[in-house]
Amino acid sequence: MKLVLLTKPITLLTLTLSGTLLFTLVFRPNPSIRRPDSMARSFILWLHGLGDSGPANQPIKNLFTSPEFRNTNWSFPSAPSNPVTCNYGAVMPSWFDIHEIPVTADSPKDESSLVKAVQNVHKMIDKEIAAGTNPNNIFVCGFSQGGALTLASVLLYPKTLGGGAVFSGWVPFNSSLINQISPDAKRTPILWSHGMDDRTVLFEAGQAGPPFLEKAGVSWSFSFNKQ
Repeated sequence: MKLVLLTKPITLLTLTLSGTLLFTLVFRPNPSIRRPDSMARSFILWLHGLGDSGPANQPIKNLFTSPEFRNTNWSFPSAPSNPVTCNYGAVMPSWFDIHEIPVTADSPKDESSLVKAVQNVHKMIDKEIAAGTNPNNIFVCGFSQGGALTLASVLLYPKTLGGGAVFSGWVPFNSSLINQISPDAKRTPILWSHGMDDRTVLFEAGQAGPPFLEKAGVSWSFSFNKQ
């Protein structure tokens, strides 16, 4: 596990997502796992935040032009439209229900809608594996609500994946779900980045992530920026 302070927020996205690949290449809890071939087919699944869309996030991939991403297939799905409790029941793109904004470490969790969203993400991952991508070369990343879904999807997936990157997310389920995390899932490394001045998902919600991952026995690295 590792804590990193980033002082230039403009570089946060590039450093963290690139770091996800670097992290999984150099650090594995079980050294017997084969390191992914950087030239093999890889897959990055990006999950957007509340009210956003997949196409609006597609320019992110243009930041990554280094050789490690030469054979990378990106996917930017859009969340279905659902009523959202924190927005007085307004219908908008939402992976699962959120009961309050700002999100704190103690915010209510809607696990029933979360589980449905996780199942949909798992179908996307299964489809990519069926197409020939090694699970060790599959990375799930997300921002805000998408970051919370990323965490749940990676931890509850039955196989070891290349890594997960949580940007300004939170732990969207209760600690009782720790018992559902398989030994293989615990070997998937998690990178977590959060802004200290985030007014939507408070920094305290992000800070609750590392202790949760530590308790679950998951490999993690946490970075934060002051702006």
